[in-house]
Amino acid sequence: MSGMREFIRGLPKAELHLHIEGSLEPELMFELAERNDVRLRYASIDALRAAYRFTDLQSFLDIYYAGANVLRTERDFHDLTRAYLARAREQNVRHAEIFFDPQTHTARGIALGTVVEGIAAALAEARREHGIGSGLILSFLRHLSGEEALATFEQARPYLGHFIGVGLDSSERDNPPSKFAEVFAAARAEGLHAVAHAGEEGPPAYIREALDVLAVERIDHGVRAVEDPALVRELAERQIPLTVCPLSNTALRVFPDMRHHSLPKLLEAGLKVTINSDDPAYFGGYVEENYAAIQEAFELDRATLVRLARNGFEAAFLAPAERAAHLAALEAYAAAA
Repeated sequence: MSGMREFIRGLPKAELHLHIEGSLEPELMFELAERNDVRLRYASIDALRAAYRFTDLQSFLDIYYAGANVLRTERDFHDLTRAYLARAREQNVRHAEIFFDPQTHTARGIALGTVVEGIAAALAEARREHGIGSGLILSFLRHLSGEEALATFEQARPYLGHFIGVGLDSSERDNPPSKFAEVFAAARAEGLHAVAHAGEEGPPAYIREALDVLAVERIDHGVRAVEDPALVRELAERQIPLTVCPLSNTALRVFPDMRHHSLPKLLEAGLKVTINSDDPAYFGGYVEENYAAIQEAFELDRATLVRLARNGFEAAFLAPAERAAHLAALEAYAAAA
C-alpha cells in the first residue's frame, strides 16, 4: 500500500451519503437469496458483478431494486447494515449517516418496523462495540408521488425517534424537489433535518429548488452546480455542504471519467465538499476508494484530503461536543502524519 493510500485509510472520516441497500455485496445477496428462498436472475456472483456496467442512473436502479428483493426479515436488514459498518470501521469511518428507502420495501409487503428495527439494531451495536457514531435518514422515492411520500411519513411516525432526518432519492429526471414540499414541511415540523439528491442527473435548478422549497441543509451530489455560476456563489457563501460521490458519478456517466469530474472546480470555488460512496457495492468502492480515486486523478495533497475529511464532520448532524471530538482527532492525525 502506498504512503498516500495509507494516509487516506488512517484519516478519520465521516460518511454522509450512503444508501444501505446499495452496500449489498453480491456475496451477501446470494446468501440472503438462499436464506429466504428468493430466485435471482443471475446464475452466479460473477455473472451478477458482470451486470454492473451502467449507462445512466436508471440502468443502475433496475438492478438495485431487484437486489433489494432479497431483504425480507429484520435479521436481513441487521446483517446488511452490520456488513457495511464492518467495512466502514476498516476504513476509519468514525461517523456514518445512512439512507434507507422504506418504500422499496413496504411496496413488497415488508413492514416498516422490520426494516427500521433491523438497521437500528446494527447501528446501536456498532456504536456500543466499536464507537462508530451514526444516524438514519428516511428517504423518499422521487419517482413516486408526493402523496405517497406523505403516506410513508405518516406510517413512519411511530419510529421517528430512530431518524435524524429525511431525504429524497431515486430517478431525478422529471421529478423536481417541489413535488415533495408537503412531506418535507411535515418532517421539519417534527424537528428532523432535511437533505435531498439534486444536481446529479437533474439540472442546477433542482439544487435551487431543494434549497428554496424543501429548505434542505445539505445537497446530495450537487456536482452540476458548476453549470450555474450564481448558484455556485450562493452555495459557497452559505457553506451548504455537498455530499459528493466521485466513483458513483463516473459509474453512472454523469462524467465520462474522473478527470472530467467537477470536483476541482467545486473546491476552487470554496464549496463545502464532502466525499462519500453512495452505493459502494455497485460502484466499485467504499469511502476510502473514493478518496483514493480523486487523489490520484487530481494529485491532491494531504492538506486537501484533510480539508475534505474536516468538511465531512462539519457537515454532519452531530452534537457540538461530538463534532469537536472528531475534529480534534482529525487534526491530531494530520499533525502526526
